[in-house]
Amino acid sequence: MKKPRWTQLIDFLQREMALPTSAINFGLKQCDEKVNLLPVVLWQYGLVSLEQLDRIFEWMEASHS
Repeated sequence: MKKPRWTQLIDFLQREMALPTSAINFGLKQCDEKVNLLPVVLWQYGLVSLEQLDRIFEWMEASHS
């Protein structure tokens, strides 16, 4: 059974981007649990760089296929 997309995104952020759980939880609170907004919220609060944001978007696009 395939994991929900939001779970895959959080796994990617933790494993590939090495973001701490606390940063991800903060981002989720700021975007009212709307996971599709999470990458931009993380960038707005300086928790990921612009390069990392681009990498996240690339992963999201590739995983959507």
